[in-house]
Amino acid sequence: MWYDELFAELETHGDESRAQQMSAYMKNHFPFLGIQKPRLKDLEKPFLVELKKNPEIDWDFVEACWVKDYREAQYIALDYLKRTTKKLEPADLPRLRDLAERKSWWESVDSIDSLVGDIVLRNPDLESEMLTWSVDDNFWIRRIAIDFQLQYGDQTKANLLETIIVNNLGSNEFFINKAIGWSLREYSKTNPDWVRGFLTRHHDQLANLSIREASKYV
Repeated sequence: MWYDELFAELETHGDESRAQQMSAYMKNHFPFLGIQKPRLKDLEKPFLVELKKNPEIDWDFVEACWVKDYREAQYIALDYLKRTTKKLEPADLPRLRDLAERKSWWESVDSIDSLVGDIVLRNPDLESEMLTWSVDDNFWIRRIAIDFQLQYGDQTKANLLETIIVNNLGSNEFFINKAIGWSLREYSKTNPDWVRGFLTRHHDQLANLSIREASKYV
């Protein structure tokens, strides 16, 4: 396939010393080639510019990136999806969920939640699916549900946000409590009074981490 040329190009730019440092930063969950983000974007750009011209998203390319051992390939897939966000349809939601469930870690999941958020913003009937995700057994899926409105600003549906967060109160999972605080902190930039009220209503159930994050601007 044409994208083998991209992978071959990447593999000639590896740096073993940097790869070890990058893997250590990610708690050694994934191997890296050792290509830092600015250089990676330079290498991927000509390929993604051509790929973006396709009328539909090339999910075969995304999958080819996702099964690669080195993490940079997943970053390229996510950069590609960000470039083609407006082509994402409701039918793509299960595909994004599948990506989130495989090779899961905060940096890939947090990229996916913005993609999910764009789909749901354009298709509000999918809000019910986010409620379902908010009680999923997989905490990464719950994290997406908590944060999918992160970039919504004044389009945030506060009642929906509250329900989803309440569904996750009492968790001991760091990435859930961090997500709760993060979502509240971002919404406080738009509606600080609502966030203050939320913190008051649910103070006894919120983790200290969530309160600390949420209170940054209020």
